[in-house]
Amino acid sequence: MRFSDIGERSLISKITEVLGGLEHDDCAVVELDGDYLVVTTDMLHRETDFPDQATPWQIGWMSAAVNLSDIAAMGAEPLGVLIASGIPPETDLEFVEEIFEGIRDCVKAHGTEVLGGDTDAHRELTICGTALGRVSRERILRRRGARPGDLLCTTGSLGGAGAGLKALKIGRIDLARRLLEPCPRVREGIALAGTGAVTAMMDNSDGLALSLHDLAEAGGTGFLVECERIPIAEEVRAIAESDDEALEMVLRAGGDLELLLTVREDMIDDARKACELTVIGRAVETGIWLERDGSRIPISRRGYEHGS
Repeated sequence: MRFSDIGERSLISKITEVLGGLEHDDCAVVELDGDYLVVTTDMLHRETDFPDQATPWQIGWMSAAVNLSDIAAMGAEPLGVLIASGIPPETDLEFVEEIFEGIRDCVKAHGTEVLGGDTDAHRELTICGTALGRVSRERILRRRGARPGDLLCTTGSLGGAGAGLKALKIGRIDLARRLLEPCPRVREGIALAGTGAVTAMMDNSDGLALSLHDLAEAGGTGFLVECERIPIAEEVRAIAESDDEALEMVLRAGGDLELLLTVREDMIDDARKACELTVIGRAVETGIWLERDGSRIPISRRGYEHGS
């Protein structure tokens, strides 16, 4: 059996078994002087992660953003980012410089800095980021914690990155900014963690469907999503040829770095004071459901996976 036979999620499960069982959160958590140090790492490759139309600056920005998004999902303040890069020997030096300018600009825009890293020669452009953050024990947010009756919410709008991928295929690069320059919700994550209203949270980087299943598995609950309440990105409405295609972009396409969270119903006003949120459903006992036109449809566990 090969990696291609089982997919990314199943491979992660097998590796977790080998390592003795790990928490399924966006970051690893380490005790640190009464607080928690949260640590994440993410690897991106030229062929599978960076569209051909991406500028080197955008490649750098994307590489930093995906790591900072994991820090945001824990409600943590970023402390810094480490970058390990594999650069093909024939790469133009100006191209490399622009990649690191994009990395620098992204981390500065979100209140932190590049601490160091490693660079060597590699056949394929590969960038591996490691981000560190700090959060108090009382404020840390995890994927587990949702309870039936909690409100299911999202920051921002959904499907913009998926729409950007289609836009690039038909030459509409003007609709691809959400894909090429994603915005990690660092400030929103910190603010939400301070409210005490959030019961569970993760970033929605692999599509709404997979994220819902991951959140449900961690918390032992189900979710009901009300289709008409989903905040669909303007880019989706501009490029989708039908309502079904628009919904598919929201559910299945990766790249949206929004936060998906559950909130105690009696504290939703406190959460909304922290940042702009949209309630899209609620936690239920079992199952992952989409309510559309009066019917309840199961949402399958399918979304963006590396190597697929």
